[in-house]
Amino acid sequence: MTRELAMVHAREGIRLNSICPGPLQTPLLMDFLNTDEKKNRRLVHLPMGRFGEAVEQANAALFLASDDSSYITGTDFKVDGGLTSCYVTPLGEPAFPPPSSLV
Repeated sequence: MTRELAMVHAREGIRLNSICPGPLQTPLLMDFLNTDEKKNRRLVHLPMGRFGEAVEQANAALFLASDDSSYITGTDFKVDGGLTSCYVTPLGEPAFPPPSSLV
């Protein structure tokens, strides 16, 4: 739908993109993953080794709404920590924590 609408409206100066989020560290998800076993079962599949933060999704939306993305339309913008690109489950501890500006 994103691609179709983007192509129909591109010449009108209307850009359409979708944001595809990964699992976010929200109260709802953390309540569901209420044990270390459940949380680790999900984290093992995340290449970055952590859940996303809501502000990271918001920053993606801000970018897509800004003039910095003026030549982007019809795109599925993945903000998922690499989840949809990952073929294998990475091993080991994450090398980097979330940016300090997000904490």
